[in-house]
Amino acid sequence: MSFDYDLLVIGAGSGGLAASKRAASYGAKVAIAETDLVGGTCVIRGCVPKKLMVYASSFASQYHYAEAYGWSAVQPQFSWPKLIAAVDAEVNRLSRLHISLLEKAGVELLLGHAQFLDEHRVQVGDRQVTAAKILIAVGGRPIKLAIPGGELAITSREMFHLPEQPQRFAVIGGGYIGCEFAGILRGLGSEVTQIIRRDRILHGFDQELQEAVQTGMSQHGIQFRTGVTVERIDKTETGLQLSYSDGSQQTVDQVLMATGREPWLEGLNLDAAGVAIEGRRIAVDGWSRTNQPHIFAVGDCTDRVNLTPVAIAEGRAFADTEFGQKPRQISYENIASAVFSQPEACSVGLSEEAAKAEYGEDRIRIYRSRFRPMFYTLPQAEERVLMKLVVETESDRVLGAHMVGKDAAEIMQSVAIAVTMGATKADFDATMALHPTSAEEFVTMP
Repeated sequence: MSFDYDLLVIGAGSGGLAASKRAASYGAKVAIAETDLVGGTCVIRGCVPKKLMVYASSFASQYHYAEAYGWSAVQPQFSWPKLIAAVDAEVNRLSRLHISLLEKAGVELLLGHAQFLDEHRVQVGDRQVTAAKILIAVGGRPIKLAIPGGELAITSREMFHLPEQPQRFAVIGGGYIGCEFAGILRGLGSEVTQIIRRDRILHGFDQELQEAVQTGMSQHGIQFRTGVTVERIDKTETGLQLSYSDGSQQTVDQVLMATGREPWLEGLNLDAAGVAIEGRRIAVDGWSRTNQPHIFAVGDCTDRVNLTPVAIAEGRAFADTEFGQKPRQISYENIASAVFSQPEACSVGLSEEAAKAEYGEDRIRIYRSRFRPMFYTLPQAEERVLMKLVVETESDRVLGAHMVGKDAAEIMQSVAIAVTMGATKADFDATMALHPTSAEEFVTMP
């Protein structure tokens, strides 16, 4: 049987873009189908626009700190519409850039919703196409709590298009998305309340990291409601009224539900292709192969490790294996993750709790440093840094590294190389420090 394409990719997000271009570089005839802007969650409504908003929210404190360094006081004014327009323009520029990169790579872009007709045929808009191999890379979407009035809340998808800045802002959820948007809105001057079911934010991260971030956010003026849930949301004349599980109520201008994400499989008609689903995700093996030998899936729709660099790595590994005669799988160990909260946090490897559970408490030694970075000394700001190494004593290997504070993600990227290579505490100690920096603390901990 002849096919229109050697490879059809469904979804022009991070994983799909990486896979399609890599496959085309090996001489494959490739098409990629997309119903939205090209770029996926990261570029369109995730990492990139959110990081730009994090930058925007940091300027208020910078104006204040500048006075301690001899600059005269200013009275800055912030424009929410101007920020939203600038971010939207950058998102559209990046989307156009990705389209041009597809053209240069020789990948055909098919605009329209894609759904399977059978295991090799896919309807894209008003066109039917066939492919020898098909890669599903449709990503994920935010989910809302099923509570009365839940439709009144927004998700991260809508955050970048609000016409006005909410002056009273509530965030439901203690994950990285909730923490990041809480910091953004607080930095821009809004009153912010973050509601979490547990006692601490960032479930799954190192406990000390959780506590350090939550303390820092509180010092920045974010109010936490812990150990409670929102039972209902009602629209009133003065705003959106939240009713809590403890019987209390609060009225705000806007509510963000940052309560998790799920694979976005709606409308794919996977049954027609016989693709198996486990729970809410597409089931794949270590080669990103579904139960159908010619159909693959990468990225958030497989619900393995839902991070942009992971989707890119999975997509490239798929293309190398299937079209480049370079079979390989990616490792899911020691994947660094950053939270662009305020203060910023980043981790790679095992948390203290996970390391002790795996190796036993008597084989784990913790090295930590807490200090105020030099930048904040003249303003005398109460900004602190936490740096932490988790070490297995018998091998001296660094199992995990964690940081909270200024430039955490930038610093941790290099530390992640060492942890991935199996560096020991002695290797860290033997590395000459760059002075005066915050990063030097990772190689000077006694």
